Amino acid sequence: MNAIELLDIINDKETSTVQFKREITHNDAMAAEIVAMANSLGGMILLGVVDKTGEIVGVDLSSNINERLANIATNNVKPPIYIQTEIVTIEKEVPLKILVVHVPYNPKQIYKDNNGAIWVKQGYDKRRVTDDFEILRLYQKSGNLLADEMEVYDTSIEDINKGKFDEYFKKEFGQTYEEIGLTYEKALKVKKVLRNGQLTLAGLLFFGKDPQSIKPAFTIKAVSYFGNNIESNDYRSKPIDLKGTIPELFEAAMKFLKSSLLYLQVGQNFNSIGKLEVSEIALIELVQNALVHRDYFKNSPIRLLIFDNRIEIISPGKLPNSLTVEDIKFGNPVIRNNQLVAFSTHTLPFSGLGSGVKRALAEQPKIELINDTEGEQFIVIIPRPEKK
Repeated sequence: MNAIELLDIINDKETSTVQFKREITHNDAMAAEIVAMANSLGGMILLGVVDKTGEIVGVDLSSNINERLANIATNNVKPPIYIQTEIVTIEKEVPLKILVVHVPYNPKQIYKDNNGAIWVKQGYDKRRVTDDFEILRLYQKSGNLLADEMEVYDTSIEDINKGKFDEYFKKEFGQTYEEIGLTYEKALKVKKVLRNGQLTLAGLLFFGKDPQSIKPAFTIKAVSYFGNNIESNDYRSKPIDLKGTIPELFEAAMKFLKSSLLYLQVGQNFNSIGKLEVSEIALIELVQNALVHRDYFKNSPIRLLIFDNRIEIISPGKLPNSLTVEDIKFGNPVIRNNQLVAFSTHTLPFSGLGSGVKRALAEQPKIELINDTEGEQFIVIIPRPEKK
């Protein structure tokens, strides 16, 4: 980096990826800055620039500052992080040296300081993460913790619908588990339905006798409104909670949609039922996508809303990691719930999970996809045809 490039960065002020520091005041404080940046998107810390004001004051390179930084990144950050540094000279009456500290980003790693604190960037500042669910989501994002493979407290083999599991196993393998030489309990463990005597979340959501009695928030809240305003209390059908396993939720959601939407006569015989006003294939893909790819660390339901001019499917959780709307439009997924995807390929209509949004867009091109990062939700808006 040359001096002109650095001055441009300083003139743009501090951001989530650019931090100013006049000097290293305390090793733990600098470690917290490095941790926050490493847990976010990475970036650079400019030593020799005054915080917030951007005044360039330079650093004293005779103080072994490079060695001190290396020691902080190695000894005060867990696990150690490997930073890179460079010196840029700003020509003034007395040349000033700026030490640029490059902090890498590794989406598969969560960093802590010596006290076990997790820091993240919040705008140009940092904050300590203390909320348990946010910590869980950070580990989920890193791939070190998967919600669907976690054990569900206070469950047991008695909470499984054995008939559903037996049917699933035979469908996947073409034989019963007895024919393969497994006991019922061993088959549950092999398929990650049972772990340490408790159901996994995936096991509960696919084979549980009554999933919502244990996880009541994992429903679909469905409602059809008169008009186009979500604040309206004028319902075509009052809000209902759809319950059951994921396959049962899928069937219930499709039944709700098909009973609430219009059927159009498009070249059919007068006595025929007509064609659904929006693509049924698109609805299948999008409902399936919401159930399988939502964030199960968020204790909230999927919402299925029908207005006069649109349908909205709102899933808890923003897109994971660096995934963007453009990525999923072109069939480039990042799988959040591996076990749910595995079960879905044998129970839901399409096995091409990951290309579902792409297929839905091909069927219904004007679908709007919104990754609401602040609200931590993913919104799909499907326009309905104008009424004549």
